[in-house]
Amino acid sequence: MKKIQTLLSAMVILMAISSCTKLDVPVESQYVKENFPTTNADYAALFGTMYSNLSSRYAIDYWRMQELSTDEAIIPARDGNFDDGGQYRQLHYHTWTIDHPNVRSIWEWGFGGINNCNRLIVLTNASPATDASKASSIAEVRAMRALYYFFMMETYGNVPIISQFPVNELPATQPRAKVFEFIESELKAVTQQLPAKSTAAATNIQQYGRPTKGMAFALLAKMYLNAGVYTGTTRYNDVVAMADSVQKNPTYTLDARFRDIFLPNNGPAINETIFAVPYDQQIPGNQFTRFGFFPALAPSYGFSVGLSIAMSTTPEFYNRFNLTNDVRKNTWLVGPQFIPDGNGGFTSQPANYPGTTRQIVLTPNLVLITTKPMDVGNTEASQAMGVRSIKYYPDVNTIQATRLNSNDVPVFRLADVYLMKAEAILRGATATTVGGVLQTPDFLVNRLRVRANATPLASNITLDELLDERARELSWEGWRRNDLIRYGLFEREYPLPNDNLTMNKDVTRRLFPVPISEIRLNSKLVQNPGY
Repeated sequence: MKKIQTLLSAMVILMAISSCTKLDVPVESQYVKENFPTTNADYAALFGTMYSNLSSRYAIDYWRMQELSTDEAIIPARDGNFDDGGQYRQLHYHTWTIDHPNVRSIWEWGFGGINNCNRLIVLTNASPATDASKASSIAEVRAMRALYYFFMMETYGNVPIISQFPVNELPATQPRAKVFEFIESELKAVTQQLPAKSTAAATNIQQYGRPTKGMAFALLAKMYLNAGVYTGTTRYNDVVAMADSVQKNPTYTLDARFRDIFLPNNGPAINETIFAVPYDQQIPGNQFTRFGFFPALAPSYGFSVGLSIAMSTTPEFYNRFNLTNDVRKNTWLVGPQFIPDGNGGFTSQPANYPGTTRQIVLTPNLVLITTKPMDVGNTEASQAMGVRSIKYYPDVNTIQATRLNSNDVPVFRLADVYLMKAEAILRGATATTVGGVLQTPDFLVNRLRVRANATPLASNITLDELLDERARELSWEGWRRNDLIRYGLFEREYPLPNDNLTMNKDVTRRLFPVPISEIRLNSKLVQNPGY
């Protein structure tokens, strides 16, 4: 959010971050004795490159790879518009190629972030700071490097491990299990040096969007929940241990109102956020409203800029929002539309097509035309096809000025920790007591249902039901691909009416390919199976 991180505005003056390919160029430095960073302010600005790079791709390209490849999000063409060379339907049908634009951009983004972290470690070690200050700074950088590595391991599987700067030789591909071990060891090594989330508001603002102990515990929990996928060995009791480590900090609590977590003024005030990527009109990257809104609704929300009609969800996914009185269903736009109240809700006043008295009605079904691939047409009726997400509620001021959202995007939050613990217990881990209460899967899920005003569980929850609960709670937060792969359901097909294309159900598609541009530059990189 705009209220934090002066870190993020000073970064653009620093060098552009490249991927791990051009490694044979002479090593040069922008720093000499006269301008070498020395003060805390210097290093705050310098470290901001880790975060500005993170925000640049996280909520667009990385998010698309994790969500458009599942049933949770879809960008159909509209009479050829928004097809963009077929890149979105390739994600939908699992037919992406070794030169897909997101495959290439996220590799460069991730390893650019990793290389920059390695550079920052070198600069910190060379600084005149005290040993204690250096240790704290390096812990922050290593934790961020571990997060970048998690994104790369999650998306590409077998990737190089680069921990030095400059790199003296081309890095070779390492097995996914070895990358897992590297991330785990890094997080364990720095956790005690990371700060705990503070009860002091001023300190919390300074920590927000930066690694904390809670972030390390949550990331380890996510890794252990998927350890069977990453390494072949399950670690469910370790999931529980990490979830309990998060809960030992009483500053993490569920927020009373689900909508508040995602409003434009979210930020350090949200109690359950463990780690988030901050955005505002000066930080491009969060464009959910721009890509997934409905332009005819724009006047009802108080802005007049051009927005997309493209991105929505599939009817199959939306049907999971079927619990009575569940407020999480209100994060979707479907059916008759009404004027918003500006606080995450709606008035009773109909939202009409501009210049008419006809109320806008959005329909859930995406009925394809047969003459073009994954295309619904571009009539008024077809434009209204598709359930739109309004989870990241639009901010009139920033949308009007830049078409960008100012809502921060959570990466880890307490609700996900509850659900990870519940799933680990269902899969065989031992339930534990926190705060004097035995936390069974039903107890953990019902904490979220009570907050959502949804129907409590009537019987013991099953793994399949828990997956649906994750869909309701965490929709459009970037975890659907991760969940479906763990459940063995990533290849499940969800056909649309008149769909004449079929999904590639090859399980090798659970990993994205190493970009061909990287392999051409580095012969030590090994392509993933199936590509």
